[in-house]
Amino acid sequence: MNSPDTQTFAELHYETVRDIVIRAGESIMQVYNTDFAVQTKQDESPLTQADLAAHKVIAAGLAQLAPDIPIISEESNLPDFDERSQWPRYWLVDPLDGTKEFVNRNGEFTVNIALIEDNAPILGWVGVPVQERIFFGNVGAGEAWVEDTSGRRPLTGTERRVNDDQLTVVASRNHGGQRLEDYLAAISQQFPKTHRTPVGSSLKLCTLALGDADIYPRLGPTSEWDIGAAQAVLCAAGGRVFCADGQALGYNQKASILNAEFIAVSDGRFPWDQVLPPLPPMESP
Repeated sequence: MNSPDTQTFAELHYETVRDIVIRAGESIMQVYNTDFAVQTKQDESPLTQADLAAHKVIAAGLAQLAPDIPIISEESNLPDFDERSQWPRYWLVDPLDGTKEFVNRNGEFTVNIALIEDNAPILGWVGVPVQERIFFGNVGAGEAWVEDTSGRRPLTGTERRVNDDQLTVVASRNHGGQRLEDYLAAISQQFPKTHRTPVGSSLKLCTLALGDADIYPRLGPTSEWDIGAAQAVLCAAGGRVFCADGQALGYNQKASILNAEFIAVSDGRFPWDQVLPPLPPMESP
């Protein structure tokens, strides 16, 4: 998965991609500080000038950096699966994840750039413009860190004890539903001291990488670009993202860009399959 070429690429171009994330964040903040207009995408999610401005910065920057690596972005047309299934690696970009957080002006939106290789995120940059923070993960090297105005510090997630009855669950501010509530109720039976904390956008996975939460169950639709960069950060910090069958969440393996339901955890070595309840059954159409 993580070829020497990819690791060399990370060493040579970390700063360049970091600067692209910063510039994309600056273009977002220029809109954030105005009375911006909100459009609507075909899937009814909001689209602002900030999404498009950040996309232009990222697409131009990555094309200049590595013209031979294709780009999939939320704000561009998705290539046919027959074409992209042949790509050995590609950039996966969400220029502004958490548009609802942006519209609500709570600051919990992110800039996301991931490098995908062999159907898995291997490098990830997650920028948080309002916080002036950047998360980075290099899965092959097992290195993750967060940078802000106070400097850089490593991310190592959190280590759980088998008999620990405390659990911090991170959940979406805008997406939930009865199945999630039923699942969280089942979890609280197993972990009596369960605490729930709402977080927006791909910051949920970064919260796990920070060690500020233990688990993030996602029982609703997401797209691959929503979590690719943050998954790289989390996995590089020692976490995991897995589906209901226990298998790792994969990328670019089907025509649809939608993810399967998944569970993300801070401690990837903990035997979650032995303690978590099964997912609630899907509702009949």
